[in-house]
Amino acid sequence: MTRGIHGMSSIAQQGILLPQESVLEVSKMRQDLFIGIPKEITFQEHRIPLVPSAVGLLVSNGHRVLIETGAGKSANFTDSDYSESGAQIAYSAEDVYKADLILKVAPPSLAELEYFKDKQTLMSILQIGMQAEGYVQKLSNKKITALAYEYLKDETSVYPVIQAMSEIVGSAAILIASELMSSASGGKGQLLGGVPGVPPTEVVIIGAGTVSEYAARAAFGLGANVKNF
Repeated sequence: MTRGIHGMSSIAQQGILLPQESVLEVSKMRQDLFIGIPKEITFQEHRIPLVPSAVGLLVSNGHRVLIETGAGKSANFTDSDYSESGAQIAYSAEDVYKADLILKVAPPSLAELEYFKDKQTLMSILQIGMQAEGYVQKLSNKKITALAYEYLKDETSVYPVIQAMSEIVGSAAILIASELMSSASGGKGQLLGGVPGVPPTEVVIIGAGTVSEYAARAAFGLGANVKNF
């Protein structure tokens, strides 16, 4: 029995001396993004997908951002604002559409779809139900992965992009209405909240969604008398 124990001990010692496996950290493959932002050509579309600070955040994390010259002009951002944040400025739409990921606000037009190359990714409002016949087929023919802002949902089943846009629309609607009521804009010269001795303006809101909620908040904040239906 003792001899057996010594034999096992000898085998164990030999095992210790044998080369052992070592676990090494396996680095994850990192894929940097090549993002293109073309200028919006839709009538009265002044928005832009990324502000300069967001571009700076992406660039600082190793991603490449290519933006068409003048793309931020309607939103009061200059090419210099973007170049200082690390973006590259493109001087033609064709150059921008060479990127792997295209960011837009308004849905790309049929003419813009011609710029796309095969197997790109598009993030934009799409409004599929309002598009011309063959629009989706064009995306499909080029194998475009299209992510529509209006269908992006978080873990609480809220549509965050649409929620944010609705909040902005509701608040802005009241501010614009207040401005239009002033005599300087050809209105009746009424203050939305009124002044001491003068009853406040009455605001009627139809609907009870996010837009209506934030319109009511803005109107209440200005001191208006709000009625909601």
